[in-house]
Amino acid sequence: MLVYQFLERSANRHPDKIAVVHDEERVTYGQLDKQVESVSGHLLNHGIAKGDRVALLLENSIAYIIAYYAILKAGAVAAPLNPGLKPDGLQILLGDLEPSAIIANFKSERLLKAIDLGRCALKLIVLNKPQQRWGPFTFPVLTFQECHSDRGRTIFPGGIASTDLASIIYTSGSTGQSKGVMLSHGNIVSNTQAICEYLTLTPSDIQMVVLPFSYVMGKSLLNTHIAAGGTIVINNRFLYPADVIKQMIDEQVTGFSGVPSTYAYLLDRSPLASSRDKLSALRYCTQAGGHMAGSLKRALRQTLPDHTRIYIMYGATEASARLTYLDPEHFEDKIDSIGKPISNVSIRIMDDQGRQVPDGIEGELVASGPNIMQGYWKDPQDTARVLSEHGYHTGDIGYRDPDGFLYVLRRKDGLLKVGGHRINPVEIEEFLMSTDLLIEVAVMGLPDQLLGQKLVALVVPKEEIYSPKTVFEKCVVGLPNYKIPAAIVFTRVLPKTASGKTDLEKCIEIVEKSKSSDSQ
Repeated sequence: MLVYQFLERSANRHPDKIAVVHDEERVTYGQLDKQVESVSGHLLNHGIAKGDRVALLLENSIAYIIAYYAILKAGAVAAPLNPGLKPDGLQILLGDLEPSAIIANFKSERLLKAIDLGRCALKLIVLNKPQQRWGPFTFPVLTFQECHSDRGRTIFPGGIASTDLASIIYTSGSTGQSKGVMLSHGNIVSNTQAICEYLTLTPSDIQMVVLPFSYVMGKSLLNTHIAAGGTIVINNRFLYPADVIKQMIDEQVTGFSGVPSTYAYLLDRSPLASSRDKLSALRYCTQAGGHMAGSLKRALRQTLPDHTRIYIMYGATEASARLTYLDPEHFEDKIDSIGKPISNVSIRIMDDQGRQVPDGIEGELVASGPNIMQGYWKDPQDTARVLSEHGYHTGDIGYRDPDGFLYVLRRKDGLLKVGGHRINPVEIEEFLMSTDLLIEVAVMGLPDQLLGQKLVALVVPKEEIYSPKTVFEKCVVGLPNYKIPAAIVFTRVLPKTASGKTDLEKCIEIVEKSKSSDSQ
C-alpha cells in the first residue's frame, strides 16, 4: 500500500460519495481521484521525477488535497511549508529542500516574488488562481486550473516502494531550528492504518478539520479519513469559533480534533456548551499536540455530549503523527496518562545508559515501529542523536504504571532551576489552569542574577478577570513560595508555531517587551 492508493481505493468503492467539503465547494471521491490523476500527469510531463521534492505553499483547501496526492502519485516527495513564512525563512527552507517544483496559492504570490527564485533549480511553478503577472523564467508557470485538464500523462511511474520517501515535514524541534522529518510511504501508511483502527473509522465518519494539513496531525486527519472513505470538512475560520460549531451541527460532523489551545478557546469563546444538545452526531474528539491540563480535560468532558468519546493522544512528527492513545474508557481513572502504544508500536522507558527501567521509575520514552521516520533531511548528526538501535528517543521523560499506562512528566531538558530548586513548568501551568481564571498559560524561566532563573507566567485571562493580582493571590494560597511566579503577564493570545503549539521564544519576547514598557 502506498499513500495515494488510499484515495484510489476509496474512489473505486465510493465514486459518488462526497469526499471533501470546503465552504461552498463539494467534491466526490470520483472527481477528486480524476483531478489528482490529471495534476500528477502534468507534473510528470514537466519533468518531475521520482524522488524530486515539490514544495506546497497552500492553506487547507481542496487544491491542497489534490496537489498532495498528485505529488505522491508521480513518485515525488510532498514537502508542505507554512504559507505564513517570512521571505528570509522561506528562502532558507527552499535552499535546504532544493525543490523541483512549487505549488502555491494566490495568497503566497507576494511571498514568492519577494525571494530569489533563480537560486532554486525549479522545473515548474503551479499557482492556484494567480492574480499577478509571472515571468519570464527559465521554467514554466502554470495555473492549477490548467493542470485540471485531461492533457496530463496517464502512464505513471512504476517501482514506487513503501520504503521510498513520501513527505518531508519541517518541524522546529526542541532546539528551535527547522528540521526536515523524512517520512516514507510505509511510515505514513502504517500510522494511518493504526489510527483508523483505534478510532474505528468508517465511510460514515465526517471529520471537521481546523488544524493545518502542513502539520503532521492535520496530515493524519487527511490520510485517515481518505483511507476510511469518510468525509473531510475544511474550516479555516477558527478565529470565529461560533462558525465552527454551527458548521459542525449543519454538516453532522462525527469527529473533531484539536491541540490544547483549540479546546481552550472552544470552551471559553464559543457556544459549545449551549450547543451541546445539537451535536448529536459528534461521536468523538481527539487531542494531541502537547500536554493538556487536567482541569481543561475535565471541563471538556463536562461540556461535550455524554455520548462523545474523548481520545487523548501522544505523538511526534518523527513518528508520522501517533505513538499512543488513551482509550476513552480510561479517561477518568487515567486522566493524566497518554495511554498505551498504538498497533505495531512499542515504547520503552530507558535510562541514560540505554537500559530499560522498571515500572514506576522515570526515564526517557523511546519508541520503535514501522511509523518511525527515516531521519532528518540532510542532517545525519541530529538523526544519529535521536535514532539508535533502541528506536526513536523522544526527549520526553516519563514512566509506565503497573497497568501498562504511560505518563509524560516533562521534556528531558525542560526543568527550570530556580534558587536551587528544580521546577517542572508543566506543574505550575497545571495549577494556574486549575484556578479557572485563565484560558491559556505558558510558564518560562528568565535569567536572574540571584536565583539563576526566575519563573514568569504569560497568561490569557478569561474576560471577567481584570488584574494579574487576582491570579497571583491564587498562587500565594495554592503554591509553595519557590513555585510562585515572580511575574504574571496578561496577553490576548499566546503565540503559536505553525503546528499550533505554544511558541516559547515569542512568549519570552512578549514578557521582555512588557518589562520594558513597565520600566518606562
